[in-house]
Amino acid sequence: MAPTQGSNGIQTLLEAEKDAAKIVQDARGYRTTKLKEARTQADSEIAKYKQQKEEEFKSYEADHAGKTQVSQAEIDKETEASLAKVKESFEANKEKVVQKLLDRVILINPQLHPNLKKVES
Repeated sequence: MAPTQGSNGIQTLLEAEKDAAKIVQDARGYRTTKLKEARTQADSEIAKYKQQKEEEFKSYEADHAGKTQVSQAEIDKETEASLAKVKESFEANKEKVVQKLLDRVILINPQLHPNLKKVES
């Protein structure tokens, strides 16, 4: 009876080992499937988040685009006003400036330089 009982024990161990190998293989397959599902779900969430942020950005850009155009128009108006003042000032003072330049060139008052020392011979 001993040999039969030993071979039955070995047979039982072999069957248990096969069952364990099958369980491990099933667990690996389950793990692989779950990882693929998780990756797919993460990709989907990333795509949704990206779409949401793009919509927020477009909304923000649209809200501020009008403000930029208004600001640009105000700056252009201020620049035109400033240029008009400069041109007006130029027209009002150009004769005075030309006359001052001509007076300096034509009316010369010769003087010795203050640093010039008399050389005694």
